[in-house]
Amino acid sequence: MSAQGRPTLSVLVVTYNEREMVERSLPPLVAQLGDGDELIVADNHSGDGTVEAVRRLAPDATLVEMPSNEGIMAACNAAASRSSGDLLLKLDADTIVAAGFCDAIRRPAVEDRGWAAWMGLVTMDEGRLINTSGGVVHFTGISWAGQVDEPVGRAPEGPREVDFVSGACMAVTRSAWEEHPGFPPEYFLYFEDVDYSLRLRLSGARIGVEPAARVDHLYDFTRARVKKWRLLERNRWATIVRTYPAELLVLVAPALLATELALLLVALGGGWAGDKLLAWGDIARALPRLIRERAAIQRHRRVSAAEFASHMTSELSSPYLGRAAELRWLRWLLRGYWRFVCAALARSAA
Repeated sequence: MSAQGRPTLSVLVVTYNEREMVERSLPPLVAQLGDGDELIVADNHSGDGTVEAVRRLAPDATLVEMPSNEGIMAACNAAASRSSGDLLLKLDADTIVAAGFCDAIRRPAVEDRGWAAWMGLVTMDEGRLINTSGGVVHFTGISWAGQVDEPVGRAPEGPREVDFVSGACMAVTRSAWEEHPGFPPEYFLYFEDVDYSLRLRLSGARIGVEPAARVDHLYDFTRARVKKWRLLERNRWATIVRTYPAELLVLVAPALLATELALLLVALGGGWAGDKLLAWGDIARALPRLIRERAAIQRHRRVSAAEFASHMTSELSSPYLGRAAELRWLRWLLRGYWRFVCAALARSAA
């Protein structure tokens, strides 16, 4: 705790060739850090002057220079290993904190809400639109940013629990991090927030959103879209294997198979079928490791499969899912299937 009795922050930022971005994002962040807070920047071997910009803009920051670009997960883990704060706060390098952010992001700890992790309200378009007010997890593992593209005025006014916390602005208590240390470095990029949130849920932990803590994200889902599909699909499946309780896996297996066939057709039409096939290959090669990781993760499980599944949805409400989200017959089919799964899990837990 700081001298004022408030929880101290260890802000973790990963950079890679983002000199222009950190020149915008670091000054408002540094200005809000108080006594006992620390900024730790892990740079993935940038070649555009990012390191020099960090030294100039945040001379008191701890700078971790990675020997190569090993991805966001490995760099963030390296930064976290150097931290000492009561709260670890992961911020993307392309996020700009609003006035009062650092005080607001501490609020769940100050008020002792019992959350293990939480996020701020992530906006975009210079604060006019919502980037995410809380992540949504479909039972097939497909996950998305809640309320994305909606006007910021529709954001929740008060704190609430969410399915998963956004990696763009993720606060984790020191005790939770020590019990569940690190992001999977093999993910490289994407889905670490879903994986970490589900790991916390398995242990019975609660996670939420503090909408008073606002951060603007320079976000573009379509940027490098084809390149990201392999990582998104690979990491979605890795998360399913690692975190889903066995009872849930058995019951949703038919839906997972049907989803794979449907996604392959979507990928063929969208021009990223090669990335989808590469993702399958990645998972096949990684399966022995994922099974070992699964065993370790499941040992921390303290909730029933029914409780774990209660934080998932059958609704396809993301605007990025295209026509599938608009098919009435598919919505009814998924709702019925999920009601059957939840009822079966409830019976097994009784």
